Amino acid sequence: MKNNIKIIRAVAGLATAFTLATTPVSVFAAKGDQGVDWSVWQGANGVFGYSTDDFGISQIGGYSGYGVYEQPTYKTQVASLIAAGKKAHSYMWWQNIDNTNLAKQVLDHFLPEVQTPKGSIVALDYEAGSTNTATLLWALDYIRDAGYTPMLYGYKSFLMSHIDLSQIASRYQLWLAEYPDYNVTTVPNYGYFPSFDNVGIFQFTSTYRAGGLDGNVDLTGITDSGYNGSTTTDSGKTYVNPSTNTPATNAGQKANNTTLSQIKAGDSVKVNFGTTRWANGVAMPSWVQGKTYTVQQVSGSKVLLGGIMSWISRSNVELLTTTNVPSVSSGSTYTVQSGDSWWSIAYKYGMNMYTLASNNGKTINSVIHPGDVLRVSGTSYSSVASHTYYTLQSGDSFWSIASKYGISMYTLAANNGKSIYSVIHPGESLYIR
Repeated sequence: MKNNIKIIRAVAGLATAFTLATTPVSVFAAKGDQGVDWSVWQGANGVFGYSTDDFGISQIGGYSGYGVYEQPTYKTQVASLIAAGKKAHSYMWWQNIDNTNLAKQVLDHFLPEVQTPKGSIVALDYEAGSTNTATLLWALDYIRDAGYTPMLYGYKSFLMSHIDLSQIASRYQLWLAEYPDYNVTTVPNYGYFPSFDNVGIFQFTSTYRAGGLDGNVDLTGITDSGYNGSTTTDSGKTYVNPSTNTPATNAGQKANNTTLSQIKAGDSVKVNFGTTRWANGVAMPSWVQGKTYTVQQVSGSKVLLGGIMSWISRSNVELLTTTNVPSVSSGSTYTVQSGDSWWSIAYKYGMNMYTLASNNGKTINSVIHPGDVLRVSGTSYSSVASHTYYTLQSGDSFWSIASKYGISMYTLAANNGKSIYSVIHPGESLYIR
């Protein structure tokens, strides 16, 4: 498990990994599903070890002793998991939280931002600094009461030397990590299993694939938490349906759940996060996935996604419907929802996000939280007309496009959730106004 603060795992910490397990194999082989856990190091859409991976656990952020921090890759990683038909779960870094007041402050910040379904795992990752058993138990209870499945993650030797692990295990399943070495390991070696009561997930390697990736095995079926067992079958593949809708569920919804028969030139489409190959079988660049493009007609029923010289099946894109902005009267307000940003709210109401922030006495760098009430307009709006998009061509830059449309390149970049230093690619569709 990785964190923003890189932790060097001491060789001495592996000593307990060489203790042979005494628990019968049948106890910890009841489920056997394998999966991964991700943090910022795995990028916006995460990295799977193998096609057979069944679940992923993504870091939402955490507390290191210097304040709460967000993990910027969390939302897109969860959306990517859901779009790929995997079970998605969450975890947070837990360091130097030694009282329930601080624990409540941290959890009250993150729990409203959880993107995985109700009932899914929300784990506390404790592998550095200090905490105590009473605070951990209080926090795990608080997660349970919020409607999620609590777990504690860590290395057995570290946890046993800092807290009463048996007391935790008497109430909640553990997620324990032990590795015999750092060789590529594709399946768990139960000869190095960290024998303990109530282990639900065993992290058996941090080198699941060449280059490094954590590999985990579900021992009890706990990664089914939050999923109702219903499935969708498409193109010979079966996908698990989340039982509870969240913003990430919506963002990561399998694209071919949308009726695609009416896609035509000029429409905006989003490439399915789970799509990895073009229709001709050629590997698709990762930066294409999850991005929005303008459809250009080529011939017959085939379409080309603006400027990208490769074909893609209609079943692998989501048609973005026209957004009609609701009528907004003078002084109207909007209550911030989980997953919202200055840009998304401003776009919804046909405003500039800088104006939106300014109208509320803030800047676009100010943090907003679910439940905050924002004044969305001082002017009356009716339904906003169609928006302008531009499909990037080779040689384009934020400056050249902004000049063409008579806007600031800073505004152009911000309107698309980017900075002027962000890399843009031919074929990508940018929102102009």
